Amino acid sequence: MTERSDYSIRIMSRQEIGMAVDWAAEEGWNPGLHDADCFHAADPEGFLTGLLGNEPVATISVVRYGTAFGFLGFYIVRPKYRGMGFGLKIWNAGLEQLKGRTIGLDGVVAQQENYAKSGFILAYRNIRVKGSGGGKIPAHEGIKPLVELPFETLLTYDSLFFPEERRTFLECWINQRESSSLGIIENNRLSGYGVIRTCRSGSKIGPLFADRADLAEELFCALKASAPEGSPLFLDIPEVNPEAVKLAQRHNMTVVFETSRMYQGNIPELPLGNIYGVTTFELG
Repeated sequence: MTERSDYSIRIMSRQEIGMAVDWAAEEGWNPGLHDADCFHAADPEGFLTGLLGNEPVATISVVRYGTAFGFLGFYIVRPKYRGMGFGLKIWNAGLEQLKGRTIGLDGVVAQQENYAKSGFILAYRNIRVKGSGGGKIPAHEGIKPLVELPFETLLTYDSLFFPEERRTFLECWINQRESSSLGIIENNRLSGYGVIRTCRSGSKIGPLFADRADLAEELFCALKASAPEGSPLFLDIPEVNPEAVKLAQRHNMTVVFETSRMYQGNIPELPLGNIYGVTTFELG
């Protein structure tokens, strides 16, 4: 491995985050069409690029939430520059930016041992399942567009499922173009919500949080119905939630990908039994 003096690391611009999303698409991660805007909103300084001269050759996201949590993603080195040490350098720079925080990531299983060398501990697997969009809209009268609910109500509910508040990200996420965001009301309180967005291929639901399996089912069906009939539909579920696995099976969804959810630092205590869909593999 040859040391290169012309390799530098800096924060990405908003436009360069779009480049990182394109790279992720090339890796087969199937990002949303409008992810970059919301990713930038989450933490404008949370995306790093490694440059060889003026050419971007590596990326990593190290998005900070609140004061104590961060999430690492978009760890990509362009294929022809792999094995030269550029990835390790940007990895170390990213960890330094999140120093002192608990850090989460969804890594490919093949890299699990490498992440463990940096102190990351396996918590559970997330699995991506694929099905089809369309179907009937549920008659449940409690299903409402999230825009009709007070944002603070949503923020309070979301905080049950994430280690820190993510206000700026959530404001963007539920209002992005080519998406649908729904909540479900029971006994005059928000008891679940989900978002479906258009991706490079088909649509993806995420997050999908609910107090009970039957409410998750109603929300899932409502979101699914908003996608074109027969189009590809994806959902990322914690494998440790048996009801989420059953939901996928009921809808004839098949496993197409899996990740290792790992943490450096204290593993957050989250209600995994109420998480039926992960928001994103890139930002947690």
